[in-house]
Amino acid sequence: MDMIDLKAEQQASLNRPRCTYTLAAKFFFASMDLVTGKGVNLPKTLLIELLASIPYRAWELRMYSKLTFGYRNRQAVKKTLEIMEWSRDAQDNEYWHAQAIQEKMIEDGTKRPWYLLPPVTFFVIFSYVFFTRTMALFNLRRAFLFNAEFEDHAEHVYAQFVEENPQWEEQPVKQEVVLARMKFANWADVFRRIGLDEREHRDASFVEAGLPDQVVGYITRDP
Repeated sequence: MDMIDLKAEQQASLNRPRCTYTLAAKFFFASMDLVTGKGVNLPKTLLIELLASIPYRAWELRMYSKLTFGYRNRQAVKKTLEIMEWSRDAQDNEYWHAQAIQEKMIEDGTKRPWYLLPPVTFFVIFSYVFFTRTMALFNLRRAFLFNAEFEDHAEHVYAQFVEENPQWEEQPVKQEVVLARMKFANWADVFRRIGLDEREHRDASFVEAGLPDQVVGYITRDP
């Protein structure tokens, strides 16, 4: 199996223009910047990851409902189970992102800003749960599209974040919870991998939204 060149993938993310976002996505990103500030930092990325797994849980619940009422349709059941499996894997992946960022915040002694205080975080997460479940219930295709926009935004955020923190290239990773994913040479590669994961989630979401032409995939691999 070929090895992924994480540096090249990060540069590819920086070079590729962002998607043309819908008004809903633009409003969401602007609201996020209003709460956290326009700059990128560890607390902001942690908030992103706390939200990132929520749509996948909403889709999983929606798929269980479809199975309950559509169990006679074998083809539909097969597709539904595929989405459920993908949703579970993506949830676990997004949670690993949050764990990795949490470990980096502890290592750096980063203080939690006001928007990561439990009451505020609860309100933000509860609001996003309501939003994603409502969208999944009434327009699943639109839910996939919104998530693709969210993940495209996240991919570019991480590519920018690594570029702004060159010191990470010299910082080894020692935390077992982070290394459980793979062996990382340094913290820069951890965040490059997170950004690439977001691209994978973006691509899969576009496929489910019926827009396979938007898939980027891997740009380069090393032999």
